[in-house]
Amino acid sequence: MNGRPHSNAKYHLEKCRCGTCCQAARDYENNRYRAIAYGRWHPFVDAEPVRQHVRALGEFGIGWIRVAKLAGVSTGGVSKLLYGDRPRGLEPTKRVRPETALKLLGIEPTLDNLGARTPIWGTGTRRRLQALVAKGWTQSELARRLGVDRANFGRTIVSNLVEAGTARAVLALYDELWRLDPTEQGVPRHRAEAARLIARNNRWAPIGAWDDESIDDPQATPDWTGRCGTPEGRRDHHRLRIPLCEPCRTARREARQAAA
Repeated sequence: MNGRPHSNAKYHLEKCRCGTCCQAARDYENNRYRAIAYGRWHPFVDAEPVRQHVRALGEFGIGWIRVAKLAGVSTGGVSKLLYGDRPRGLEPTKRVRPETALKLLGIEPTLDNLGARTPIWGTGTRRRLQALVAKGWTQSELARRLGVDRANFGRTIVSNLVEAGTARAVLALYDELWRLDPTEQGVPRHRAEAARLIARNNRWAPIGAWDDESIDDPQATPDWTGRCGTPEGRRDHHRLRIPLCEPCRTARREARQAAA
């Protein structure tokens, strides 16, 4: 038995003639006639903007089958939207229902919508893990909390590409841990200090060097002092014994040119 609820669709598709379905069919027809009379009957809309949107999602890494599942529409309908009905020699769909268009257009190219195995740039993932190590979280503890083995974690923390599922897991872990003192959460003090030393030796930027807007941006550079790129930032580097970052090198070079 089909589980479709009693409605206008059940009246037409399953030939159900119960009172509920008959009333739904009458209501539908009355509304349709009224809309036609007032010039507001638009049962279909142009499919081309919807098709372009689905293709753009594919370029981002969200395949059309996943788009259909996320939108709650049939994969067959999306296949016909993109490719037509090849066995029957039919061209791609030219019109779609407004509700179908809204569902598909509502799917956005976000990290949450990517399939777990989809490869993406690892910039933000790498920086978040390195910043947690700089705070004193050991790589073994981070790997344990992520549920991955230590070898895989060692590759992830320096990788240019990661899977979307890994990126989501690291983002959640970072949001959980960045405020916490690792030694108060069970990390031995000597191991926390060893983690910080590894971060310093590798020049991994600490949590305070990033903000939400810059940490995922491949073009962004860490603000080590809070004033990097200014004369005060250069002085803070020396005071804190942190090697000069590129913005502070540029600021020093410009200051020397101005003084010459």
